[in-house]
Amino acid sequence: MSWGTELWDQFDNLEKHTQWGIDVLEKYIKFVKERTEIELSYAKQLRNLSKKYQPKKNSKEEEEYRYTSTRAFLATLNEMNDYAGQHEVISENMTSLITGELTRYVQELKQERKSHFHDGRKAQQHIETCWKQLEASKRRFERDCKEADRAQQYFEKMDADINVTKADVEKARQQAQLRHQMAEDSKAEYSSTLQKFNSEQHDHYYTHIPNIFQKIQEMEERRIVRIGESMKTFAEVDRQVIPIIGKCLDEITKAAESIDHKNDSQLVIEAFKSGFEPPGDIDFEDFTQPMKRTVSESSLSNSRGDGKSEPKFGGKSKGKLWPFIKKNKPPPPPPASASPSAVPNGPQSPKQQKEPLSHRFNEFMTSKPKIHCFRSLKRGGAGPEDFSNLPPEQRRKKLQQKVDELNKDIQKEMDQRDALTKMKDVYIKNPQMGDAASVDHRLAELGQNIEKLRLEVQKFEGWLAEVEGRLPVRTEQARRQSGLYEAQNTSAVNSCAQDRESSPDGSYTEEQSQETEMKVPATDFDDEFDDEEPLPTIGTCKALYTFEGQNEGTISVAEGEMLYVIEEDKGDGWTRIRRNEDEEGYVPTSYVEVYLDKNAKASRFRSGSGVPA
Repeated sequence: MSWGTELWDQFDNLEKHTQWGIDVLEKYIKFVKERTEIELSYAKQLRNLSKKYQPKKNSKEEEEYRYTSTRAFLATLNEMNDYAGQHEVISENMTSLITGELTRYVQELKQERKSHFHDGRKAQQHIETCWKQLEASKRRFERDCKEADRAQQYFEKMDADINVTKADVEKARQQAQLRHQMAEDSKAEYSSTLQKFNSEQHDHYYTHIPNIFQKIQEMEERRIVRIGESMKTFAEVDRQVIPIIGKCLDEITKAAESIDHKNDSQLVIEAFKSGFEPPGDIDFEDFTQPMKRTVSESSLSNSRGDGKSEPKFGGKSKGKLWPFIKKNKPPPPPPASASPSAVPNGPQSPKQQKEPLSHRFNEFMTSKPKIHCFRSLKRGGAGPEDFSNLPPEQRRKKLQQKVDELNKDIQKEMDQRDALTKMKDVYIKNPQMGDAASVDHRLAELGQNIEKLRLEVQKFEGWLAEVEGRLPVRTEQARRQSGLYEAQNTSAVNSCAQDRESSPDGSYTEEQSQETEMKVPATDFDDEFDDEEPLPTIGTCKALYTFEGQNEGTISVAEGEMLYVIEEDKGDGWTRIRRNEDEEGYVPTSYVEVYLDKNAKASRFRSGSGVPA
């Protein structure tokens, strides 16, 4: 089948068809281009999605990726990032192998089509010119024949007329002969033109047009083949990335299979294990026998037996307090309006004020086991240097981590020092390379840094040894009290779960700024801790000076104000007072004049709710 023979008279239709073929090719190019844009957009969205859920540096989320489930999720995010990269590869390959190539091919195709149809139009114009020449020759031959016939008739008429002279007859005869000759010439020219036209027409319809149409057919067939190859490439580009995408999916599956629930459970134990032992059995208390219970046992019984609310510090609203919480009593500043000598029992210097309390605290700490509760810090706050705000097990881990970090820092400093020492030796042997004295200052700094870091290591190792030495030592009383702590801690955390969140160091943070430390009370120091029920009034007092209670556990008073006394000064320079049911706290003893009620004091002593100073 050939367009040249079968479609010799369909020049216009072929022109329209080939233009339609180019339009189809351009439409396919547009389709592939939009596909590449979709792939790029999809890849970008996948990358943004993966980036959105990546753990932020130096944040709490980084610690969460210790667990196998979260590590698997992180692996999934990384694989999705690679998965997005494969879609970018699809877009790039389709752009270069299909869109770019077809765009260039379309330009070449348009030029080729234009050339072929230009040749076709030129051939048509040529045959039309030959036809016009034939028609002109034919009309001229026809005209000459008619004129020759008229000239012959005129001659015959003149020759038959006897009145016409011979000269006129001869003239008519010559004119007839001339016309006959012109007719013969026109006939010969017409015959020649006709033969030439027939030859041109045969060449046009059997040679030129078939050749041109054959080229157009080949061009169209190449276009069809090219678009088919592009469609194969379209599929092949996708097929090439399927193995890599399959690997990404295999890695996601592998990460999912690596999740170990037992390991995650063990990590939870390591993260939150406090190191405390469960409380032991509670001894039976026979109230039929006369016996004097210690204050600590009464406190334990009360805290276990009832759920009455306790007053908060600093005149704030009442609420449940942690058991055995010691109120913070910072040393008061001396009043600006009076000298220490002018005030009865006036404020002492900070050193003198701290000595009695710190002495008793140190004695208590070295003689009795202790329990540290979680400190309530504001978000973004930092804990103490010795991590005493953490339970023993967590504290031990943090201290060990700190020791390891310091040892790494020491090693880095020592490596720098060794390098500088070698450099100094080189300078000494080859003075032209540098001044040996120029590194002395840096060597001295490194030595000082190493010494400081070693002191830090010793300090933290001391705390670590202290914690590791205490962890195995447990008494029955400590177990009972740690169990009470755990019970109170659990109930408090459950009741405030929406207001509290865990901080990276294992402590708890809440919106209210409050810092407390819980210790196991001994029978000798039970009066240092709050009772579960509100303390009764044991007297009154009058404020001698204005005191601004800015620290936790203190209360502000105005000069001359009358208040109630609910706890005497126990040697630390502070007296606990109450303004009303909702406001109570500590004030410096030297700032108030106390009037004790002896009956209330004696009653309080007998009931076991307090011990007189």
